[in-house]
Amino acid sequence: MTRRPTGAETSADATAPLPAPELTEAECRRCGTYIAGLDGRYACGVCGWVNDHSEGHRRLPRADEDPDRPPRGRRRPRPLPPGPGEDPPPGY
Repeated sequence: MTRRPTGAETSADATAPLPAPELTEAECRRCGTYIAGLDGRYACGVCGWVNDHSEGHRRLPRADEDPDRPPRGRRRPRPLPPGPGEDPPPGY
């Protein structure tokens, strides 16, 4: 089991860009299907088994490290109007 980083270690890691994820392969622990994942995190499409995120080879990025994260202050898009035969959502 890996040690959880302290506050000083996480602040130093925050400035360095994260390396690209590595494609890893294994057998599903439940049904034995050959599966692939990123950095040791797996989900089986046959039986639905998923390993815990803490079993991965590297730490997961924080939201502020995600290059695809929308800019701050951006609002959610307005919900689509109800389709034919659907009741409108509350507050619409």
